[in-house]
Amino acid sequence: MLYLDGSQGEGGGQIVRTALTLSAISGTPVRVERIRAGRQTAGLRPQHVAAVRAAADLCAAQVEGAAVGSETLTFVPGGPVRPGRYEWAIGTAGSAVLVMQTVLLPLALAAGPSEVRVHGGTHVPYSPSGHYLRDVYVPFLLGLGADLALFLEAYGWMPEGGGTIVAQVQGGAQLSGVDMRQRGQIERVFGTAVGCNLPSHIPQRLANRAINLLGPLEVAADVRPLRARGISTGAGIFLAAEYANGRGGFGVLGRKGMPSEVVAEKAVTALLTFHAGGAAVDAHLADQIIVPLALAQGASAFVTPKITAHLLTNIGVVRAFVERPIAVDERSRAVVVGD
Repeated sequence: MLYLDGSQGEGGGQIVRTALTLSAISGTPVRVERIRAGRQTAGLRPQHVAAVRAAADLCAAQVEGAAVGSETLTFVPGGPVRPGRYEWAIGTAGSAVLVMQTVLLPLALAAGPSEVRVHGGTHVPYSPSGHYLRDVYVPFLLGLGADLALFLEAYGWMPEGGGTIVAQVQGGAQLSGVDMRQRGQIERVFGTAVGCNLPSHIPQRLANRAINLLGPLEVAADVRPLRARGISTGAGIFLAAEYANGRGGFGVLGRKGMPSEVVAEKAVTALLTFHAGGAAVDAHLADQIIVPLALAQGASAFVTPKITAHLLTNIGVVRAFVERPIAVDERSRAVVVGD
């Protein structure tokens, strides 16, 4: 049984999700204590509980403490990850993206194909958006050797949620390490400007402003407006930059009182800042890819704009499960996994 302090480092729910992913894959029992102890609302939230139940379904785990507000969780896998058809609902606007991210890697490494549906929030604060998962994280896994596809079936915004993400995962992946210290030339910039239950001019204004501001890049930007309908109302713009050997994603959610043009400007400014800095993966992707890189054959390396507390915290959790050297160079902002 591994014991983890859920308040270590950044102290957020990512510690629990990474522990669930690696426990399901490795079969190692884990107990996480002091979960989110330093947060305003300590303990598990609905999306964390949904992630626990999802991971438990994959490997027939015995679980203690899977309840909203619980600060201690015990997770004991009952066998290897089982491919199949799965469906989970958070019941709130909690992040369906983070639940999906918890199970994608175990299913990608499982012995057969799977189809997964997760209901909840797809575009909510303090979480990667569904577009980020589809357009940035999943393509990275494809580059490592995974075989999967992701679809946004319905959009879910705060506070109602109601979104749905679907993944088709072939399984049997053999992951290979990558060297992303030099990102190469920019190859593509694309994105979606979304307005859900809102007038069509809102996504159009988001897209138009973004395209105008992305002019300094060496490639034409393909940013498409999308008017959608659902049980919740929201707007935002979600951009991705692809390089020969790197990628980054940048999104901003709209909010009441913020003009569409300002929303677009914030997203584009983040993308242009990343582009000017020369890093190969954005700061959010950096902490998300530590887990698959630690499981991949061969050494890996990447450069990120900043060594964040999230990244260092996730590295700490990975080291508890995987006996593999992970070196972090604060000066060069480089991370090397393996020999």
